[in-house]
Amino acid sequence: MAEEAKQSRKYWLWAGIAVILIAVFVVSRQMTQDEIPVHAAVVARNTLRSTLSTNGLVEPVQNYEFYSPLATAVTRIAVQEGDQVKAGQVLMQLDAVNARAHVASALSGLRAAEASLEALRQGGTLAQQQSLASNLRRAQLNLEQAKSEHKALTMLQASGAASASEVAASRQRELLAEEAVESLEQRQSKPYSPVEMERAQAAVSEAQTALDAARSVLAQTTIVAPIAGTVYSVNVGASDFVEEGKLLLQMANLKDVRVRAYFDEPEIGRLAVGQKIRIVWDARPGREWHGHIAQLPSTIVSYGTRNVGEVLVAIDDADDGLLPQTHVTVTVTTSSEANVLTVPREALHSEGGKPYVYRIEDGKLVHTQVTTGTINLTDVAILSGLHEGDVVATGSLSGTALAENDPVKVVR
Repeated sequence: MAEEAKQSRKYWLWAGIAVILIAVFVVSRQMTQDEIPVHAAVVARNTLRSTLSTNGLVEPVQNYEFYSPLATAVTRIAVQEGDQVKAGQVLMQLDAVNARAHVASALSGLRAAEASLEALRQGGTLAQQQSLASNLRRAQLNLEQAKSEHKALTMLQASGAASASEVAASRQRELLAEEAVESLEQRQSKPYSPVEMERAQAAVSEAQTALDAARSVLAQTTIVAPIAGTVYSVNVGASDFVEEGKLLLQMANLKDVRVRAYFDEPEIGRLAVGQKIRIVWDARPGREWHGHIAQLPSTIVSYGTRNVGEVLVAIDDADDGLLPQTHVTVTVTTSSEANVLTVPREALHSEGGKPYVYRIEDGKLVHTQVTTGTINLTDVAILSGLHEGDVVATGSLSGTALAENDPVKVVR
């Protein structure tokens, strides 16, 4: 019995200790809950904008690039990078000796082709016409002689002085002479076939094309500004030898530029023509430009490790502050809602796909279901579940998970 009493006392001792520990835990929990510090935000009406940001490249709307039309030397550079130029102003001069020689050769070829065509139209060259006329006169004399011989033999046959075979042979010579005259007369009236005429006309067209090309190359040896603008790139130096196709110079109207923006493929569905764009350039801190989407991408391209669509952005307040080939950051406003209830994104939670917030009421957290609208990087539009002026918790300072009915202390 003594042993049983001893075991009973131990049991009640441990039970008492457990009760004390539980009471301490409850009291400690209550004290801890009373001291949960949280940040909070007031539900207010704002204009909520949803935006996307990406990188872009500035480019002139009309860019003029000048390339060397042939392998030659630079004889004069009349401008420097950054120069403002007028339309028609000479920018650069290339050595044109070879170009002039090509023009002279092409002109000579054209004149020769034209002379050949004209000779065909006139029945051949003068020597050919004279030779044909001489041959025709000779054939006509031969025909007259053949006719006389045939007539004489025919009369002699009637008196028995000529045989029938002699008469037949003279008739054959007469027919051959007639054919020779007819052939030469046809050549004189239509000396060349239509195919020969077409060939000669094609030769003239080919020679004219060669001359036009040579003259075009010659004209390109003097580089002239097509518009008033700014020379922003000079790629060669005076007296440099340049290869055919070498980029020499670039110019544009720098007040007429646009941005080619690179948006990642998943973002393209949120874009539309006319959406507002904000443009910033790190080289000009504190400045920004504004524009709108002018053209959406027609395909997806590889840009480094990204798959992007190239969006053309028209700049509405362009000046000469944005230089071609500079990298900028563009931010597009994809949606904008005015006078909507908003809360910070960190105040929003989700459970089972249902969004909710912790509203603070009488110093405690109240689990509140909400219906959300537009969400951007910082804020969420609340369509139902909250009222203007409500206070919601955005997170605890200690990292403690928030729960329904937790007492909180708002830290400003």
